[in-house]
Amino acid sequence: MKKYKDLLPFLDKVAEGDVLEVLRQLPSDSIDLGITSPPYNKKEKNKGWLVDRVIYKGARDKMPEKEYQRWQVEVLNELYRVIKPGGSFFYNHKLRWERGRMLHPMDWLRRTKWVIRQEIIWDRMIAANLRGWRFWQVEERIYWLYKPKGGDLIGEELESRHALLTSIWRIPPERDKNNPHPAPFPIALPTRIIYSIFGDERGKVVLDPFCGSGTTLVAAKLLGHHYIGIDISPEYVEYARRRLERAERERGKVLEEISKHVVRKTFKERKERGEFVGRYRKKRSLFDL
Repeated sequence: MKKYKDLLPFLDKVAEGDVLEVLRQLPSDSIDLGITSPPYNKKEKNKGWLVDRVIYKGARDKMPEKEYQRWQVEVLNELYRVIKPGGSFFYNHKLRWERGRMLHPMDWLRRTKWVIRQEIIWDRMIAANLRGWRFWQVEERIYWLYKPKGGDLIGEELESRHALLTSIWRIPPERDKNNPHPAPFPIALPTRIIYSIFGDERGKVVLDPFCGSGTTLVAAKLLGHHYIGIDISPEYVEYARRRLERAERERGKVLEEISKHVVRKTFKERKERGEFVGRYRKKRSLFDL
């Protein structure tokens, strides 16, 4: 705990308050990894036939779009400050439409300080709006944002057992009806991120600045890491704290996700045995016989 002495007021706790006000109290270059899904600014009205509108406790999801995007840029830049060089932030958002105009997260992500390392498709396998104006939208996006270290824009390579899970994650949404949050993460999602970045290491610090019901924090705790959560809703903060106290109940779901991170045969082994390694082989003609 000595190396995290500047974080002690926040370490392994859920802070109640405005995200920017709390983030500004955190030391620069102090957090190993961040994961979050902010309010989407869906105006509390955009819903489908089978999905009720999303209303958050303690906060309004109804801002002028330009103001919303400015706020997100400000939050993301503050997160850039607190993440360590060489560290990552995973930012979950989605495509939205307003009066027929597409609103894409890249519209504001490219205005932040982050290097956008990858866009991951989260296939939720369920449509939020079952109308025919467009093909049913079943996916959301997860942006892997990277803070360069020493001018290196690429960063460290993932282990094969993690990278093989591909850039399309087929994970169904959380279906716990007792969860008070309208759009909680399924615990497999932050588990996949944390385990892929840290592997079997322990003792890192994971931050979720819009922690809601605490899913990211529970995953971090069960994987042996410290956590810091922030949320403006007293109800969600209280629920997250209680959930963390009984985190062991969710270990089975975490272990189920970890079991998917397995390499049966490495790239090097396949290549040495002359097996398929992802290249298209030139077809032999009759003249080669």
